[in-house]
Amino acid sequence: MSSQLQKPNYALSFPLLPKSSSNPNHLIKHGSPSLISILPRHHVHQNRNKKNSSSLVIRATSSDLRPSPASVSIVTSTENNDFTVRAVVTVTVTAGGFLSSIGLTRPLDDFTDLLGETLLLELVSAELDPKTGLEKETVKGYAQKVSQKDDEVLYETTFTIAAEFGEVGAVQVENEHHKEMFIKSIDLDGFPNGTVNVPCNSWVHSKVDNPVKRIFFSNKSYIPSETPSGLKKLRELELQNLRGDGEGQRKTFDRIYDYDTYNDLGDPDSEDQLARPVLGGKDHPYPRRCRTGRPRSKKDPLSEQRSSSVYVPRDEAFSEVKQLTFSTKTLKSVLHALLPSLETALIDPDLGFPYFTAIDSLYNEGVTLPKPKTVGFFRTIIPRLVKTITDSGDDLLLFETPEIIDRDKFAWFRDEEFSRQTLAGLNPYSIELVTEWPLKSKLDPEIYGPPESLITTELVEKEIKGCMTVNEALETKKMFILDYHDLLMPYVNKVREIEGTTLYGSRTLFFLTESGTLRPVAIELTRPPVDDKPQWKQVFTPTWDATGCWLWKLAKAHVLAHDAGYHQLVVHWLRTHCSTEPYIIAANRQLSAMHPIYRLLHPHFRYTMEINALARESLINAGGIIESTFSPGKYSIEISSAAYDQLWRFDMEALPADLIRRGMAVEDPTAEHGLKLTIDDYPFANDGLILWDAIKEWVSDYVNHYYTDPNLIESDTELQGWWTEVRTKGHADKKDEPWWPVLKTPENLIHILTTIIWVTAGHHAAVNFGQYTYGGYFPNRPTIARMNMPTEDPSEEFFQNFMKKPEMALLMCFPSQIQATKVMAILDVLSNHSPDEEYIGGNLESSWAENPVIKAAYERFNGNLKRLEGIIDKRNTNLNLKNRVGAGVVPYELLKPFSTPGVTGMGVPNSISI
Repeated sequence: MSSQLQKPNYALSFPLLPKSSSNPNHLIKHGSPSLISILPRHHVHQNRNKKNSSSLVIRATSSDLRPSPASVSIVTSTENNDFTVRAVVTVTVTAGGFLSSIGLTRPLDDFTDLLGETLLLELVSAELDPKTGLEKETVKGYAQKVSQKDDEVLYETTFTIAAEFGEVGAVQVENEHHKEMFIKSIDLDGFPNGTVNVPCNSWVHSKVDNPVKRIFFSNKSYIPSETPSGLKKLRELELQNLRGDGEGQRKTFDRIYDYDTYNDLGDPDSEDQLARPVLGGKDHPYPRRCRTGRPRSKKDPLSEQRSSSVYVPRDEAFSEVKQLTFSTKTLKSVLHALLPSLETALIDPDLGFPYFTAIDSLYNEGVTLPKPKTVGFFRTIIPRLVKTITDSGDDLLLFETPEIIDRDKFAWFRDEEFSRQTLAGLNPYSIELVTEWPLKSKLDPEIYGPPESLITTELVEKEIKGCMTVNEALETKKMFILDYHDLLMPYVNKVREIEGTTLYGSRTLFFLTESGTLRPVAIELTRPPVDDKPQWKQVFTPTWDATGCWLWKLAKAHVLAHDAGYHQLVVHWLRTHCSTEPYIIAANRQLSAMHPIYRLLHPHFRYTMEINALARESLINAGGIIESTFSPGKYSIEISSAAYDQLWRFDMEALPADLIRRGMAVEDPTAEHGLKLTIDDYPFANDGLILWDAIKEWVSDYVNHYYTDPNLIESDTELQGWWTEVRTKGHADKKDEPWWPVLKTPENLIHILTTIIWVTAGHHAAVNFGQYTYGGYFPNRPTIARMNMPTEDPSEEFFQNFMKKPEMALLMCFPSQIQATKVMAILDVLSNHSPDEEYIGGNLESSWAENPVIKAAYERFNGNLKRLEGIIDKRNTNLNLKNRVGAGVVPYELLKPFSTPGVTGMGVPNSISI
């Protein structure tokens, strides 16, 4: 692609040498601006090979050696319909970017700015030359800094363009600095048809790091078959750049997307006990992550070495605002500074809370932390968590009172709240209708013992007080279950070998009352045979005697630990964070940035790869937060692999399909949303279906605008490449499953996209932003059960201690002090909305704003979301909806689309960004 360079010609007419010196070297010593005096004066002519070219002359005079906008005069003459175009590049100031005062290259970069050679822009015509059939000659020019306001710097240049050049379809950019820069946008003003907007929002590497120019396409979206002729090669070239060659270790400035297994969670080179199996492959099926190319472990050649930071493609990294409020200043501070300080303050890692008032003290007295080296360090980075005592100057870890306890101090203790949270709490994804009776395990009885449940017909009919038979309850859809039996049983004996934790297989049965609320009927806990001991199982029910009451409370604690683990490892991590990463990698490898479907999905992928990398670094890694605070310990993430193998299906990730699969709804064309809920007052589903429908309507409008002919779906090579790669590479262990949706019609595409957007927005918001609300008081959702039930092979001493002081048995079962405070601190951070959060239906993307049809559709979408907010507010005042309204009950607001920053228990961001 040939080009002509248009470069400012500076005629510098001011004295450069101090009168007292005639030594040119003196200039170099006293500041880089004076170096201009030793540069030759030069002229650059534009479009030299054009017969009727337009010349551009810039004359500059300056008292401070730096050309300013006021001192630059532009003289243009145009002939034969040539026209002048002004390019304005908006660059965002960043802490480590090219405007940073830190680094050895700053003087060199200042010098580059002074020459007006910071950014080399190259305009690319959208069409081929009709005479030659080749790409038209591009037009180049250097943009120079003209102004700075707050955190934005403007660079400008002026081009003279021949009329036959046509429409600009892309701009290539070369960063002449030694540091990367974040370019927000490029606006080209002066075209006959109006301004051309080129959205960037991207890091541009220094040409010193990588000589390949960056390519930015204009705001217009094109499916491949409609790509303007002059952009076809660039479209493919950009995708090739993003795919890379699968070789070498990725560098921080790279923008390469590729796949790898989860082979970096363990750290065998550090300690043998930190070795972990590779997730992804026949033995442990799993979604794929982004490849980093780090060296292999010395002790385990199948695993990758750990590193202090984890590569993500450059544009996937958090913005400065997100870093200051979340990544650098908060999560990493909690992980690397606060938690070690807690371990110092709370010396005994196994020490539990001696009484319940000690738990309360976390919210009113706090934990005194060792003084950090930097005064006020904790208070500065995590002010919500750490307060400073005025008198002593000590830092105090003082938790905010979670809303559930603020409203009702004893809510966690009540069976009604235990049941209600299965429908309107942090994990509304596990409750399912009982459709088979009697309950029976599908596991091998030779290994796990008798499969039949001890929750019998007689027991259930006794507990529901004879109001109906079990058969009648099944027919009228009155019985529901939390079933963690078969998933957890294979891990029970392995987990019990870990000190300080225990595990059971569990089933919890509920009955739907006439008022539309659930009542717990029975909990069954099971341990498979071990050594010479046979299978142990016992059913616990709400009773009216003291011993039975305390056993019931302990059984609930075990079930809650199972539910907390399943929620975090499967419903949250696996089904949102982990499963979405392949969609992102495939989209960047196969869909051009100018593809309308890429532009639809892109806001829903923001920051997900970065937060996933942080999770691999510190949360789900060997010895990390999850392993040290959740019941399954080192088997935690392995259990999520088992769940992926047994349960995950893309076609069931759509909300309506998920509800139908669990028996929580049936298809009904006459009902709202086309579904009839099994439990009418199911707050998550009630609100979620309105959000699902709003997303689907928006996606339908968008897809139908670009794919007016259904045949365009199958002929769209990029779209088909993306969907094929999602299935065969991103979810390679499931590639041969028959349930993958085909992609042949607009309806197929609408359903696939609606599902992905629902997962990244609605599903994730529903299971993430209530974490501190419901888990911040850990007795409500303990993440670990540390003691077996007192009735399972107890010693005489243990059982007698339980009988004397049952409260101590519950406290000993709950997380230790260090486990509880660790989890509470993390949940506080993860429940937080960043100030730069982008909510669903909020910001209008620039490419959508320029298309009247898409803009109107998005405005309808925004209106539907505002209507949803009003509906939720109204529902939360309806006393007939007992699962979301009541004395001391936390109103269900997790799917309210918008929120203010902070821990609010509401707000649906576009993406999985925390």
